[in-house]
Amino acid sequence: MVSELIHDPARHRFSIEVDGHEAELVYVPEDGAIAIVHTGVPPEIGGRGIAGDLVKAALEFARNAGLKVKPRCEYAAAYLKRHREYDDLVV
Repeated sequence: MVSELIHDPARHRFSIEVDGHEAELVYVPEDGAIAIVHTGVPPEIGGRGIAGDLVKAALEFARNAGLKVKPRCEYAAAYLKRHREYDDLVV
């Protein structure tokens, strides 16, 4: 079972629960940008594209808020290299 992807701006975090396990993306607000610092998916639910969904949600949030993105997490940096449509967001 998959829950909806949740953005908790107070905790600077996106999360989703899948089959009783929670995956998360954590970001740090910076001047005119967000720095994606962690993307974590438990091994029990890995390999399903969940990390990519979290990064995409964070990127869309940044775009809609007029913010730039600093990919400080290895996964987010790799995602951005594969998804050039977000090049305009990267600082």
